[in-house]
Amino acid sequence: METVELSEAQKKSRRGRNIALGVVLAGLVALFYVVTLIKFGGGTVH
Repeated sequence: METVELSEAQKKSRRGRNIALGVVLAGLVALFYVVTLIKFGGGTVH
């Protein structure tokens, strides 16, 4: 199996995309958590 060597610019670009994707996913998790707390929070106004 052949492997492809990435240049430094490609590695940096990939790392940036991975970090951005991680931040977006963490934001979605936080959003769903907050929405769940609001929906099912005890004694809160619905």
